[in-house]
Amino acid sequence: MLLAKRLPELGDLKGTIYDFEVVGDVLPKHVHTEENVHITIVARGRIKAYSHDWEKEAVAGQILDFRAGEPHEIMSLEDNTRIINIVKKMGGFVGQTDL
Repeated sequence: MLLAKRLPELGDLKGTIYDFEVVGDVLPKHVHTEENVHITIVARGRIKAYSHDWEKEAVAGQILDFRAGEPHEIMSLEDNTRIINIVKKMGGFVGQTDL
């Protein structure tokens, strides 16, 4: 089961902590706009991030930087994996939820 907890907003920054309880839990395919800068920090465990033409594995302590407009999905490769997604919207967020 995938659990999500939003972090308090800080100006142009939004963040969400995702806890993947078991191997194979998935953060479903999603995409960020060209105005967003999106990074994922692997806080604990191991993940595989993938899109239609690539896949990357990352372990605790690594950071992934996603290209704007590219659909991607993230799957846990270890139990009790945790990631932190940070999105920065240039010009601020106005009623938008795209994490």
